[in-house]
Amino acid sequence: MTASKLEQLRAMTTVVADTGDIEAVRRLKPVDCTTNPTLILKAVETPAYAGLVDEAIAWGKRQGGAGAVEAVCDRLAVTFGTELTKIVPGRVSTEVDADLSFDTKATIEKARAIIAAYQERGVGRERILIKIASTWEGIQAARVLQAEGIDCNLTLLFALPQAVACADAKAFLISPFVGRILDWHVKAGGGPYTAETDPGVVSVRSIYSYYKAHGIDTVVMGASFRNTGEIEALAGCDRLTIGPGLLDELQAATGELPRKLSPETVGKAPERLVLDEKAFRFALNEDAMATEKLAEGIRGFVKDLRGLRKLVAAKLEQAKAA
Repeated sequence: MTASKLEQLRAMTTVVADTGDIEAVRRLKPVDCTTNPTLILKAVETPAYAGLVDEAIAWGKRQGGAGAVEAVCDRLAVTFGTELTKIVPGRVSTEVDADLSFDTKATIEKARAIIAAYQERGVGRERILIKIASTWEGIQAARVLQAEGIDCNLTLLFALPQAVACADAKAFLISPFVGRILDWHVKAGGGPYTAETDPGVVSVRSIYSYYKAHGIDTVVMGASFRNTGEIEALAGCDRLTIGPGLLDELQAATGELPRKLSPETVGKAPERLVLDEKAFRFALNEDAMATEKLAEGIRGFVKDLRGLRKLVAAKLEQAKAA
């Protein structure tokens, strides 16, 4: 009997679950798990996790003060992350607030606080990835954090210049977005695309080839998928972070899944790029898709972060009135 496509994928790629849904992680058994404000907001609004939310609210009520809402949001992220570390054998990514995406110093301080909060719960830094937007400021924060032994996941990555800067900062992992790149090109009138010509797939393949050809250790983890065709076209990538719906589709699918990416088969890479801040910003500015999707992604995460804070503020007020 032929193994499912998910089982075949697991034989060549580390599969990561892109969800804050603890029950989905238990069911799908990924190696790693990654979350963001959008996923945490959805999880907080789910009745199944009311106990975790109530604990954080009760803690926040005892803390009091002007920063209680932000503190509770941080606690929720670490609470969900801690639960996920009990299920997955590998890493859990926890995101620095997206409204700090252009503040290197604040990003470093928040990352250190997240790691300290995990350590208080008995979760070592080797189990956590600090998730940071791939802005120039975010990448420089990662440079400092990596030197301190705090591994980082650079997210909202849409173009090779971002990947090059992340590698120079010795980031542990990058998350190039596939589906959002496709979205931009379709909206711009491109296509129709096959899995092989999908602009998001092409982008991740080029980054993977650049890294492997130049002996770069930073892990490439494709993210933000729209369909299983994109995932299959990146089979063999270091890691792929996939939502529960697409993981279920892969589990139900049979047929041979050929390996598409391998360190041994990468072609000749372009000359290694050297990017200082000015060169990075100019290269990113030259790429309309990457510029627009990075800004849009940060706005989206900030919107959901504000939604989470609003929900927490309401629950804190209810707790005080009780």
